[in-house]
Amino acid sequence: MATLPTPALPIFTATVTAPTNIACIKYWGKASVELNTPLNDSVSITLDQADLRAVTTAAASESFETDRLWLNGEEEIGATTSKRFRACVDEIRALASDKVDKDGTVLVSKEKWQTMKVHISSYNTFPTAAGLASSAAGYAALVFALAQLFCAKEQFVGQFSTIARQGSGSACRSLYGGFVAWRAGGTCANASDSIAVQIATETHWPEIRALIAVVSDAKKDTSSTSGMQASVRTSELLQHRVLAVVPSRMKAITHAFLEKDFETFGRITMMDSNQFHATCLDTFPPIFYMNDVSKSIIRIVHAFNEWDGGKIRAAYTFDAGPNAVIFTLDCYEIELCAIILRYFPGYETNYVRNPVVADAVQHHNLRPEFVSFMDTKTALVPSIGVLSSIYCTKSGPGPQVLSASDSLIDIKTGLNNYRPV
Repeated sequence: MATLPTPALPIFTATVTAPTNIACIKYWGKASVELNTPLNDSVSITLDQADLRAVTTAAASESFETDRLWLNGEEEIGATTSKRFRACVDEIRALASDKVDKDGTVLVSKEKWQTMKVHISSYNTFPTAAGLASSAAGYAALVFALAQLFCAKEQFVGQFSTIARQGSGSACRSLYGGFVAWRAGGTCANASDSIAVQIATETHWPEIRALIAVVSDAKKDTSSTSGMQASVRTSELLQHRVLAVVPSRMKAITHAFLEKDFETFGRITMMDSNQFHATCLDTFPPIFYMNDVSKSIIRIVHAFNEWDGGKIRAAYTFDAGPNAVIFTLDCYEIELCAIILRYFPGYETNYVRNPVVADAVQHHNLRPEFVSFMDTKTALVPSIGVLSSIYCTKSGPGPQVLSASDSLIDIKTGLNNYRPV
């Protein structure tokens, strides 16, 4: 009798997207390196995923011999043994439940998930390690994809965010849309109270806009992790910030956001960005994340506000990198983008990544008296090619599930099938 071929073992996949988030009250410094908990609370705005997102496929099969990871199309050898990766995979897997078909048939039991290896493929649609929270989007996508794959169920609200936090601290905030706080916690031994909480959805303040000026897409010289460690060791300003400044700012900016008070929201956002970078300068040796172009953008924003009698119409913030995020309202977006383009024109056709905004800016005529005022206040002259791109976006939702056709892993081989364009 002929031997029948052994049926191929099935490969189960889940593909998701996750957003980046931009902190308005910064997280800088760890209370516990082991648990990846912060010294202070922070709060951020989750950005829309039309341009800025991480896309991740998680796959599992009994046929896989070992865990494997591909980032931006390249396999990361040894990355699956890192503490951050293992925390995300192992803790989500511990929350697994049965995968059940529509007719009630158990396709994979929660016990079976525990023995399967995983293959992960992920890419970002924006610069990695350049101070735009790419790791936040990446680890949020990893955790959310694994949760979908393993049919994981939280044992308490927000548990997935405590797991994402162990991959990258800011990733916990990317699991929610809109305006999101990360509570530092500190009262639970397992840090389950260091958790992300959604304060308002992305529909609460739909007029909010974010203009992102990519000053450099190069990997930063000092990583956030090493920078934080140095600041904790040497910066006296950091300790003052944690104890005396952040608590009151958290309350004030939360109230401002809920009340749609851009004046207060913008002022606190800029002040907190300034103090974060002052803390970096107070670190010994000092850390420099901003450059001369970053400082020029700060001058532009302050002059833009001064033109309207000092009313705050735009607010900058810089994370651990030179790239600027400028929050504004929809009614000021086109004029703001137009004045940025005056000083930093680009030559690529998709320089402004939002075609609707790009078209509106092209047809917007800046008033001569406004231009004269800005030239005088900023002392800048137009310089082409200084910025690599400009994103014009808004607040958006948390992670989204994609269809099986969007998988980055070949369902037949279990291998990466994503290739960068």
